Amino acid sequence: MTKILVTGGLGTIGAKLVANLREKNDDVWFSDRSHNPDPKSVRCDVGEFRQLENTLHLAKPDVVYHAAAEFGRWNGEAYYESLWRSNVVGTKHVLTLQKELGFKLIHFSSSEVYGDYPGVMTEDVMDKHEIKQLNDYAMTKWVNEQQIQNAEQMFGSQTVRIRIFNTYGPGEYYNIWRSVLCRFVYSALHGMRYRVNLGHVRTHTYVDDAVEWISRIHTNFKPGEVYNIAGTHSSDMKQLSDTILKVLERKDDIVDYAELEPMTTKDKIVDNTKLIRDMGTLKEVTLEEGVRRTINWQRQTYNV
Repeated sequence: MTKILVTGGLGTIGAKLVANLREKNDDVWFSDRSHNPDPKSVRCDVGEFRQLENTLHLAKPDVVYHAAAEFGRWNGEAYYESLWRSNVVGTKHVLTLQKELGFKLIHFSSSEVYGDYPGVMTEDVMDKHEIKQLNDYAMTKWVNEQQIQNAEQMFGSQTVRIRIFNTYGPGEYYNIWRSVLCRFVYSALHGMRYRVNLGHVRTHTYVDDAVEWISRIHTNFKPGEVYNIAGTHSSDMKQLSDTILKVLERKDDIVDYAELEPMTTKDKIVDNTKLIRDMGTLKEVTLEEGVRRTINWQRQTYNV
């Protein structure tokens, strides 16, 4: 049994990761910015050093999955103060306490660090090319990775970085800052107009698949390693929208089509070879099935 702390444990990925790890009989604590009745939950803002220090001394983890962060490109523009404080200062707090307490760290980065790189996104792209990040959210995630690499060099800290690619599914509650799939589904369900920017390509990964891969990392921990957390099938934004409308059996009369969205990555073509090599294969949920499950969850959640 491994003692684990998941920061951001009430988030879309974090909550499912906590459940997954507990099903595997790990001793799992989690933290988030609100109170929770779970006896192994701690209210903690990672941007506050004292709160994080208290959480780590309570949990005494062997492994920390650091998922707590402000999420999203446009959310990062609107709430940049919180973004930089949570993502950059918060991660520095984690690394400072890792130096003291010696836990292994699995850090949640983002596919956004690849910027508008035009080729296949392999994990070594950042080592070979100078990449311009396109927005504040992407910048904070790349700052995190540099913070981690510095800690590895200075203190011998043991960390694995994971870059999350467009994870979606049940448990992601709608707001205007959430993932594109979540927003498309919510809008189509409620008959709200929504915009599809043509030309962008993404690899959408169903949340249960992403969580299963992530949950395997601490049992096959390779310090200094980096993994793309992504499925194997990609689609453009119109194909994504069309899939949602197909499942809902409705026309695209509520869709406004537009050109490429500025300062947003055009194509995210991902290589997950290393992930499969080290964490094994999964029977992945197809996009249509994942969309169907997401729609059903939103129907129930919002009484549509």
